[in-house]
Amino acid sequence: MYTIIDIETTGNGIKGNKITEISIFKYDGHQIVDEFTSLVNPKCPIPYFITGLTGIDNQMVQNAPTFSEISDTILEITKDCIFIAHAVNFDYGVIKEEFRQIGMDFIRKKLCTVRLSRKLIPGLQSYSLGKLCSAVSIPLTDRHRARGDAHATVLLFQKLLNTPNSETIIQKFLNARSQEATLPPHLPKSIFDNIPQKPGIYYFKNQKGQIIYVGKAINLKKRVLGHFYDKSTKEIRMCSETASIDFKLSGSELVALLMESAEIKRLFPSYNSAQKRIVKRYALFQYEDRKGIVHLAYNVMKAVPNPLKVFYNQTDCRAFLEEMCKNFSLCPKYCHLQQVNTSCSHHEISSCEGICTSTESVEDYNQKVQDAILQLKSEQEGVRIIKEKGRETNENAFVLIDEGMYRGYGFINNEQDITNLEDIEAHIIPQKNTLETQRIVEALLPKLESFVL
Repeated sequence: MYTIIDIETTGNGIKGNKITEISIFKYDGHQIVDEFTSLVNPKCPIPYFITGLTGIDNQMVQNAPTFSEISDTILEITKDCIFIAHAVNFDYGVIKEEFRQIGMDFIRKKLCTVRLSRKLIPGLQSYSLGKLCSAVSIPLTDRHRARGDAHATVLLFQKLLNTPNSETIIQKFLNARSQEATLPPHLPKSIFDNIPQKPGIYYFKNQKGQIIYVGKAINLKKRVLGHFYDKSTKEIRMCSETASIDFKLSGSELVALLMESAEIKRLFPSYNSAQKRIVKRYALFQYEDRKGIVHLAYNVMKAVPNPLKVFYNQTDCRAFLEEMCKNFSLCPKYCHLQQVNTSCSHHEISSCEGICTSTESVEDYNQKVQDAILQLKSEQEGVRIIKEKGRETNENAFVLIDEGMYRGYGFINNEQDITNLEDIEAHIIPQKNTLETQRIVEALLPKLESFVL
């Protein structure tokens, strides 16, 4: 037995989405044996654009029953039935959430007529309910009203049942291990099955082939499946648009993180909110004043010709300067951590030895500044290689850090020795050093195997 269902909602995502109308047809595989259709009072305002789409306004639902008041009827009519809807995860998810909010469970086996149609009626340009019904000559009246859409879905399901091999396909879809009911409506299972359980990055594409999301994972298949189980508004919307998934192997988490960051900056996918902004860079520099005292200061990167170190926000820059002051007994005033004409009085740093009160010689103070700069440069000097697992057993991955700056990553045969920069130049995939990549490398560098050329 089947129950074919359609709902209209307030349109605020799964958790904020409230039902305004529901229609359920009970179908035995041959004919409709029962029906329940009702407006529903969502107990919240219906947005104007939803009223424009469905025709359902606040006045229409004012005296309608609440979901709680019709919940027993819904449970009874759907009991021991397979839950069917067009893009079933949406309708099922909203109804399940409505039940959860009144302290009740709702668990039913489910079938998606989008996925069934793609399998049993292949080759159509669109599988939206309207275009699908038009393509297979199914009458569709009262579009975007629950009863009209649910009845059209009944006729569609009837046609699907009469298609060769339908019984085998439906049983396969209902198999608990098939994952068919979990996958997005437009995503072929063969594409999902092709995703490996290895580290890398993945691309969600819509039906036009446009990349709408880039992600990274240690286990690609597990992470992608996680998106399909996530019921947040953004994830539901993104998955409903996903029609294809591509991937690239990385061999390791570090390389996957770097690859993901580069691709988000390059592609600006619509569903990636992080890492899109262009970050203003700041640089640490030194200069000597008229008294011969060497200052440490920072400014925007483009105003500094010979930077000592680059930062991607002022907070990190000031924090670094404060640490240098403490470690080398430098003066906060001459490190531009406070703007005063008198002696320094920093709220945290009390290690100044008196250059600002003339109790320390200029020569002694400048030597401490140069010691600090020397240590800073020594930490950044040379070419550092981070060695990681490759995509296959016969290769290694590497990440190149040159003078403290991330330059890129690459893959090389694990039998090839790396003794100088020329050994890896032919294999490197050059990348930009950004706020995200610098943070990724700095966070993981102490934990990873690396060596200096």
